[in-house]
Amino acid sequence: MITRYALFEGHVRNGQTDAFRAAVLDEILPKWKAFPGALAVRVCFADERDEGAPEFPLILAISYTDRAAVDAALASPARAEGKAATEAVLARFFDGRIHHHITEAHDFEL
Repeated sequence: MITRYALFEGHVRNGQTDAFRAAVLDEILPKWKAFPGALAVRVCFADERDEGAPEFPLILAISYTDRAAVDAALASPARAEGKAATEAVLARFFDGRIHHHITEAHDFEL
């Protein structure tokens, strides 16, 4: 399985955490869930971090069967809609940057 992560590095403006989280879930999540070929969408809001660690108030993970599915999703109109919705929410609540990482998972059940 291939997972593409979006790491939102920076901070949510003071007093806006609840509104930011609600906007992500209400305005952006439906767009992310519409990406063609997506198997799972995971939205993770940070509650704590180690002292001195960079701040990532949001981490998005979208999983796909293979790299071809990732590429198709990135080229799709749904991605453009998701990007526009993300930019609109970030403009209201977030100061920072986003960077993406594509990983290949190896799961081990306990």
